[in-house]
Amino acid sequence: MVTRRQCVGFLVAAPLVPGQIQESIEGVERIVAIGDVHGDYEAFVSLLRTAKLIDNRTAWIGGAAHLVLPGDYLDRGKDSRKVIDLLIALEPRAEKAGGKVHALLGNHETMNVYGDLRYVVKADYDSFRESDSADSREEALAAALQAQRAKGGPPLDVAAFRKKFEDEHPLGWVERREAFSATGKYGKWLRQKNVIVKINDLIFLHGGISPKYASWTLNSINDSVHAELADFGRINGGVTGDQDGPLWYRGLAEAPESDHVVASAIDVFLRNQGARRLVIGHTPQVAVLPRFGGKVILIDVGLSSSFGGPPAFLLVESGKYYAVHRGRKLDFPVDGGDLTAYLRAAAALDPPDSALRRRLSKAGR
Repeated sequence: MVTRRQCVGFLVAAPLVPGQIQESIEGVERIVAIGDVHGDYEAFVSLLRTAKLIDNRTAWIGGAAHLVLPGDYLDRGKDSRKVIDLLIALEPRAEKAGGKVHALLGNHETMNVYGDLRYVVKADYDSFRESDSADSREEALAAALQAQRAKGGPPLDVAAFRKKFEDEHPLGWVERREAFSATGKYGKWLRQKNVIVKINDLIFLHGGISPKYASWTLNSINDSVHAELADFGRINGGVTGDQDGPLWYRGLAEAPESDHVVASAIDVFLRNQGARRLVIGHTPQVAVLPRFGGKVILIDVGLSSSFGGPPAFLLVESGKYYAVHRGRKLDFPVDGGDLTAYLRAAAALDPPDSALRRRLSKAGR
C-alpha cells in the first residue's frame, strides 16, 4: 500500500507484468478511432453516441466494434477522472459484446504515472478532493519538511516553504497521486495499457514513428515503455520521454511530405509490421487528415474545449474509410481520393470562422 507520505515523492513504480495485452488483432469489421480527448467528458460522450457505441445511459451498444483512443485522454480538461472512469466501465461491457476498447498510452498518460503534472488543471484536482484533504496535505507537507531538513543547510523559512508547497499541491493533489500510484485505481489500470497496437492492417499509436524507431517491433516498443513505468530510473534516456519516441514524435504531422528520410522510415516500419497505415494523435489538426499518400492518418482534431476543434473521428467499416465530421459521415481519401472535395465537405459543416475554412480560403480552395 502506498502511504500518503510516500506519495509526496510520487516515484513509486510497479512490478512489470508482461504479455497481458494483444498487440495484433485481425478480422475487425468496425473501428472507431477518436483523437486526443484531454479531459473533455462531454465532447467524448457526444462522439461515442454519434458513433453509436454508447446509449444515453453510457451503456455499450457498439457490439463487436473496436474503439481506439491513441492516448491523451487525460490532462488539460476538467473531467479527466470522468473520462478514465468511463473507459474503465466500458472495457468489460465491450468485450462481453465481442468488441474492444483500446485506451493506449500517450505522453500525458505516462506523465501522470511518473509524476509530471504540469498539465493538470485545478478542476481536475478538485475532482479528487475529500473531506479530509486538508489533513492529508498537512501530512504530506510535514513529510516534505522533514525531508528538506534532513538535507541540512541554512535554517528553513517554514512559512515560505509552506506557501510554495500549498501552491504546488492544491487540495486533491495527494488523493490524485494515490490514485495514479502503483497500487492506485488509475495507476494500476494505466500500467497495463499498450503504447501501440495493430488492428487489421492499421497501426495505432500516439505520436508517431521516427527514423530512430523504424526498425523496432510493436512488442519492443510496448515492453520498453512498460519496463520504464515499472522502474522510473529508466525513463531518463529511455523510450517514454524521448522526443523522437512514439509518445512524443511530431514528424509525421509536421515534416514536409517530401522528406525522404521520414517517408522511408514510414515505409520500413509498415513493411516490417505487415501494415498499410499509421493512425496517430498528438498534434492537433483542422480535421481528420491523411498524409504521406494515406500511409499516415492524423486524428487529433483538438476536439476538447481547451483547443476548440471540431467534433470529428475516424471510422473504418469493412475496410472502407470515413471521417465523421460534426456528425456527418464523409468519404475519407486515403488511396488517391479527392482531398480537396473532402475538406470542402467538412468545411461546409463548420462555423464561418473555423480554422479549416480559413485554411482553405488561404490556399485558394
